Amino acid sequence: MSLQFAHNSKRRFRISKYIYYTFDFLSYIHSPIPLSSTPIKMSEGAANNETPKLQTPRLNQRILSSLSRRSVAAHPWHDLELGSGAPQIFNCVIEIAKGSKVKYELDKKTGLIKVDRVLYSSVVYPHNYGFIPRSLCDDNDPLDVLVLMQEPVLPGCFLRAKAIGLMPMIDQGENDDKIIAVCADDPEYKHYNDIKELPPHRLTEIRRFFEDYKKNENKKVAVDEFLPSSTAIEAIQHSMDLYAEYIMHTLRK
Repeated sequence: MSLQFAHNSKRRFRISKYIYYTFDFLSYIHSPIPLSSTPIKMSEGAANNETPKLQTPRLNQRILSSLSRRSVAAHPWHDLELGSGAPQIFNCVIEIAKGSKVKYELDKKTGLIKVDRVLYSSVVYPHNYGFIPRSLCDDNDPLDVLVLMQEPVLPGCFLRAKAIGLMPMIDQGENDDKIIAVCADDPEYKHYNDIKELPPHRLTEIRRFFEDYKKNENKKVAVDEFLPSSTAIEAIQHSMDLYAEYIMHTLRK
């Protein structure tokens, strides 16, 4: 995503307003209905060898209590917290699993993960890919993150990640930078603190994937030199501040 570190007091916000949904399931039920102890009755026609009509059993207290109204995180971008360790260690939502050729992405209106397309090139994502909640970039999207870890993660899950670097990228003439991170709870990767500690070939693979994955769509992508963890942390903090500014701007309306 585009990251501009120059402080500009006048920012244009073109993001649609999002509604924070409350899961008001069974709100029409005012009081629990106990399970009826009355035996199920058959209609009079059953005595005449007609098909009996059974009364619908009522929901019992146990079922109603398990389905009582409650609030849930309605939107992974806006409702999921960053975590107390941000911007160094933060929660991130996985959109695309390691090894996938399907380009999943967040549907900003519903908060669901949708299929955007299948990659046109014969490549797969080298690592789990997603976004940082409650972050915002100048292109009105959350900040992208590539998370290195042992296993693929299902789209829609979130995990704790640690920033170790930043990959500057130009996608069709626009900045589209990516945070490079490791899973903070993966024993094989959690000890990495900076991108320079990774094997050089790992960085070559990452660079080559992003340079090639849009070639068959006739779209140009350029990847610049990887930057250290300190730059990545500054970028995350910048996106957090921009998101907070957007929220204040929205509340003033």
